[in-house]
Amino acid sequence: MITGASDGIGAVAAKELKEQGANVIITGRNPKKTQRVAEEVGSPALIADFADFEEVRRLAEEIKAVAPKIDVLANNAGGMFKVRHKTKDGHEPNFQINHLSPFLLTHLLKPNLMAADAPRVINTASMANNYGHVFMGHLDSHKSENIAYGTSKLMNILFTRGIARKWKDDNIVSAALHPGVVQSEFGRDSFFVHAAYNNPIANRILISSEQGATPIIDLASREPREEINGVFFFRHKAGGHENYQAKSESLQDALWARSEELVGL
Repeated sequence: MITGASDGIGAVAAKELKEQGANVIITGRNPKKTQRVAEEVGSPALIADFADFEEVRRLAEEIKAVAPKIDVLANNAGGMFKVRHKTKDGHEPNFQINHLSPFLLTHLLKPNLMAADAPRVINTASMANNYGHVFMGHLDSHKSENIAYGTSKLMNILFTRGIARKWKDDNIVSAALHPGVVQSEFGRDSFFVHAAYNNPIANRILISSEQGATPIIDLASREPREEINGVFFFRHKAGGHENYQAKSESLQDALWARSEELVGL
């Protein structure tokens, strides 16, 4: 199960895992793009906007109908968004789309994960976590897109570690990854970021979606599972550079509890 698979690294990972023999289910925000990839991998085209919790809940029901057992959930949907535009649910969009909605979807799909023999959750984070900072009293307050995005990626790692600790007895493991700096539609909702990622100079520096997808593909089947649990990978290497807050168990617990409240769990 791969979210954010209508293009970029999610689409590449879905196609490659299908070629390796996996049954792949994908989701995306753009109906046309999602339909195109879905046809290639033999998946229903499941559409949802993570800026709307109602759509995430509907998506979870649609997933349950076609995938009663989920071996791997890859939370890959996200991006960098303008902080001044609140979501339908009233949240700063980087916080909701990159953290709260994947948090909600993962919880709603937990029974499907537990139905598998060796389930794992893979969260696409970023080295940008290093310029984020989680203030529990101001989770929705960011004036900078960069800080908001970095903080949401730090939250991805905190959520990964929370799963590793809290769901250990449920046999669910989780890992987070930085895929590399990929030339894709990342930042399409931010003019300046999109421009920075789509110009002749950037084309010489950034890696391709095919290269960026390989850590997701690797973590979907890497063994032994226990060795990836709670680990943040810099592409294929364990122990990516991370924010000092990322290992705080008290912050993991506080963010988890507050996220449950905000998404209505």
